[in-house]
Amino acid sequence: MVNEKRATPAKATSPVGKRDLTTPEVRVLRRFRLVFNAVKTHFQQVEKRAGVGGAQLWALSVIRAHPGIGVNGLAASMDVHQTTASNLVKALVTTDMIAAEKNAPDRRAVQLRIQPAGLRVLRKAPGPFAGVLPDALATLDAKTLVRMDHDLALLIAALHADERAAGIPLAQM
Repeated sequence: MVNEKRATPAKATSPVGKRDLTTPEVRVLRRFRLVFNAVKTHFQQVEKRAGVGGAQLWALSVIRAHPGIGVNGLAASMDVHQTTASNLVKALVTTDMIAAEKNAPDRRAVQLRIQPAGLRVLRKAPGPFAGVLPDALATLDAKTLVRMDHDLALLIAALHADERAAGIPLAQM
């Protein structure tokens, strides 16, 4: 008896149009490789052209778009943990790409502003600043995203993955 889960459609083709007789698992694995390689290539181009990592570039673009944003606001905008945003801010302040000013009545809260060095980095960097994966996901319709979310949740459960890793930018992996 044929395992229907592993049955391959007779006319399945690979992305380049050749007949593909591999299993569904292998085809999905290849698609993940394509996604990961596209993301990795983009971050390598960012690093080469701009001289900063992808997460730093994204943070710079958020700070430029929202002058005076705080660390918590930056973390929320990037969907990362507050400590991750704080570490990005420290690195950007150290390299004079941003300034962190304590002008508010609460002297603990900082307001972030982009500096000329940060603007120069953004001009040199290839877009999209948030990365190619968030940009591509934004082009998909809601129905597709809901289906992907459900299917990826099943994969994450099968992997027994640590969900805390969801707050780490891809550029830092």
